[in-house]
Amino acid sequence: MTRTARVAPGERSQIGLINATIAAALGRAAGTEAPNLFLTLGRHRRLFRGWLHFAGTLMPGGRLSRRETEITILRVAHRRACDYELAHHRNLGARAGLTTGDIDLLGSDDAADDPRWSLSEGDLLRAVDQLLETRDLDDEHWAALRCYYDERQLIELVMLVGHYEMLATAITTLGIQADLPRRRRRG
Repeated sequence: MTRTARVAPGERSQIGLINATIAAALGRAAGTEAPNLFLTLGRHRRLFRGWLHFAGTLMPGGRLSRRETEITILRVAHRRACDYELAHHRNLGARAGLTTGDIDLLGSDDAADDPRWSLSEGDLLRAVDQLLETRDLDDEHWAALRCYYDERQLIELVMLVGHYEMLATAITTLGIQADLPRRRRRG
């Protein structure tokens, strides 16, 4: 669903110098102007910084591999039809070794059963789907994941799915618009 922004991205005077600096730096790293997500959430300064710390602990600072993290995030983004998340994480997924075909496949209903995924990645995708559908994992999915992941990684996986589902909800509800490509400065 496309809608206009319900909460417009904040200017520096509205989000503060620190938040504006963070947003600008993260935009440079992503090859965009300051991300609208950060400029919008930055309007709630204290919440933004707490969220940013939490989000950074999950990604890129988590215990799951970058590939596993991006598979998880992209699956959530596809299942929640969050174009903003998809746009950002297509690039990050490619950096983590996912092909364009892998990323596109994550949007199909039967993605977990495709032979291109390893056994652990297929089990990961089935777990993500079940978490999104039921907000829980049955004992069978839990046992399958225990073959590959330790307790900390499993805690992280559950939090990662929940976080990106929450973020998709916020992006959609607030009407956060796509980011603009970074303008090249002429010297």
